Amino acid sequence: MKVTDHLNQAKETLFSFEILPPLKGKSIQSIFDGIDPLMEFNPKFVNVTYHREEYIYKERDHGLLEKIAIRKRPGTVGICAAVMNKYNVDAVPHLICGGFSKEETENALIDLQFLGIDNVLALRGDSIKTEANFRPHENGHEHAVDLIHQIGEMNRGDYLMDDIKLEPTDFCIGAAGYPEKHFEAMNLATDLKYLKAKVDAGAEYIVTQMFFDNQKYFEFVDACRAVGINVPIIPGLKPIKSMNHISFLPKFFHIDYPEELSNELLKCKSNEDVAKVGIEWGIQQSKELKAAGAPCIHYYTMSNSESVKAIASQIF
Repeated sequence: MKVTDHLNQAKETLFSFEILPPLKGKSIQSIFDGIDPLMEFNPKFVNVTYHREEYIYKERDHGLLEKIAIRKRPGTVGICAAVMNKYNVDAVPHLICGGFSKEETENALIDLQFLGIDNVLALRGDSIKTEANFRPHENGHEHAVDLIHQIGEMNRGDYLMDDIKLEPTDFCIGAAGYPEKHFEAMNLATDLKYLKAKVDAGAEYIVTQMFFDNQKYFEFVDACRAVGINVPIIPGLKPIKSMNHISFLPKFFHIDYPEELSNELLKCKSNEDVAKVGIEWGIQQSKELKAAGAPCIHYYTMSNSESVKAIASQIF
């Protein structure tokens, strides 16, 4: 079932969450262990992230170094199939531009279609650690809007091989939105322009980057509506769990903490203190978003469901 169908049929705010594939060599049981505690809240869909390649250097004979590409968290498509089979819940794989050619993207979409997966979240993805800026695959896409165009073309039966008639796909396409703007955008106005281009290209709903100030989400939704973006906008929340998160999240995701939250975090002396604050703040955010009629609240679990369960038990 498509994400948009779930949203259209809902009579109240839905619950969904996102998980990470396990590190290469680890069992899928770690995924199930993270999902099991959240099933009581009736999630309508579960997102599974996609991670691009990284490069390592291995020393060979005579001291020469060989550059080798590896994927530390493979398995997105297989995990989606396993989640759907085990839990009878819809899975939403992330598709990214970085590291993939157009042909590889097409083949991945065909695999998803064969598995009965009809939702995708189309993202540009991050640059690899050794690159200062994002660099697309030489035969791939530079921007998420280009990826959305390709998925839309397949939905119309237009594949890369244009000399034969092929069966159209039927993917529901999601896109990312940034209440505090994408860090590469010149300003929020230009960021909204790019977001509208993604919707015009075929994105049917938006999931936001994490934020900790609900007012920024409300203002973002208003700004989207003002420029003609009328698809559902799902707020994304991330419970703060550790001392490391206090500085890491603003730095890596280019977001701000409200002063009230930062004051509470400054009092924390341990990971347990931070997790408690994160849960309390997440409950407060979720209650306000639900009361305001958010179509769904999407939680970034990082495959650790403890804090999300504590929040969801008070909301759903």
